[in-house]
Amino acid sequence: MRKTEILHNFCVFFHPTFFEGLNPLPIGVLPKVRSVVNTIGYPAGGEQISFTSGVVSRIELINYVQPGNRSLLAVQTDAAINPGNSGGPVLQDDQVVGVAFQGTPGLENTGFFIPPPIIQHFLKDVEDGVYNGFPQAGIGLSPLINPAYRQFLKLESPSDGARVDTLRSESAKAFLKEDDVLLEINGYQVAADATILYEGNQVHGAIAFSQAQHGQEVPVKIWREGQLLEIALPVEVNAQDRLEGNQYEPPKYFVYAGLVFTPLSRDYLTTFGQNWSAVAGIGLLYELFYKRNAEPEEVRSEPIMLSTVLSHPVNANMDIKGRVLVESINGIRIDSLEDVVRALEDHEGSHHVIEFGERLGFDCLDRNEAEKANDAILQTYGIQKDRML
Repeated sequence: MRKTEILHNFCVFFHPTFFEGLNPLPIGVLPKVRSVVNTIGYPAGGEQISFTSGVVSRIELINYVQPGNRSLLAVQTDAAINPGNSGGPVLQDDQVVGVAFQGTPGLENTGFFIPPPIIQHFLKDVEDGVYNGFPQAGIGLSPLINPAYRQFLKLESPSDGARVDTLRSESAKAFLKEDDVLLEINGYQVAADATILYEGNQVHGAIAFSQAQHGQEVPVKIWREGQLLEIALPVEVNAQDRLEGNQYEPPKYFVYAGLVFTPLSRDYLTTFGQNWSAVAGIGLLYELFYKRNAEPEEVRSEPIMLSTVLSHPVNANMDIKGRVLVESINGIRIDSLEDVVRALEDHEGSHHVIEFGERLGFDCLDRNEAEKANDAILQTYGIQKDRML
C-alpha cells in the first residue's frame, strides 16, 4: 500500500464525524485490590474485539517495559492481557481505570495495566504541548531496620523513616546529606522499609516524588543529627539516563573511513542477541548502567562505540573490528558523538590515533587516505549520509 493510501485511510478513520454520537468514558480512580475489572482489546488469536474479566491482584511499583529503566505504579490482574491487548482500556463501573500494557513471560494469569494516577499525570504533563516525563528526587533510599543504627541516628520513632544513602542529582546534593532520614514525603509517612501507605497499598516511597511534575517542589520532612527539618525538595526528570532505557528515535551514527561510530545504549546492546547482557561484558554494562553512581566525575554524557568496520583497503590493517568503547581520538576524550566528529574532522596531523576502552589498545589511520576513501565507502555500502547527529 502506498503512503498516500495509508494517509488517506488514516484521515478517513479519524474524521471528526466518526466520533459523532459517542460519549467518552470518564477516567475513574485507582481500583481496590480484589475488585473486579474488565479488559477490552484485540489480542492475538481472533478477529473480533475481546472482553476478559479478572480481579485486581496487587498494586505496586514495577519496571515499565517501554522506557526500560523506570519503575512506576502499576496494577496486576488475572484478567487475560496478551499481545494485542496493549493500549486497550480497563473498565470498572463504566469508567476507565487503566490501560493494558504488559505481561510477564513465563507467568500465567498475570497482566499489568497503567492506573489512573499515571494516566492523569501524563495528561497534565502534555497540556503545554511538551512531554517531560515523571520526575525523580535523585536519591537512593535504604531500609532502616537495625535498632542500633536507629539509636545511633537519634531517631525517636522505632518504625518510621528510611535512610538517604545516595545523592544522584544536583538538587538532591544541594538540599540533602547522606545519613539523612526521610520521614515524610508530600504528606505520606515513610516507613522503615522505605514504603508509604498509598491509597491503602504499601508501595515504595518513590511514588510520592513521581506524583509531581517536572520542576516542581515536593515538601519532605527529614531527620538530621537529632533534629527535624522541613524542606521543599525540587524534583526533575532525569534525561541523562535515557541511553539506559529503550530509544524512540533513529540511532545516531557517524561513518568515517568505514568506521561506524554510535552511542552506547540499551538498544545497541540488545543487538548483540537474546543474551546481550552476557555478550556485552562487564565493562560495557558498567559504563552504561553503573558508572554514573560509582564514578560520577568520570561519567560520559554519551559513551561512544566503534560499532563495526566496513571493510576497505584504508582500514584493512586495523586489529579491532567493532563492538568496543572509544576512549579518545587524537588525544581528545570522547564524551559524545559530536566529539568524534570534531576529533576527526578538525585534526591536521598525518594520522588519526584512536584509543579504545577496557585497555584494548589503539589503532591508527592515514588521514589523507581516509578522507579520500570516505565517499567511495559510502557509495559501496549504500549509505546516503555519513552522519545522523
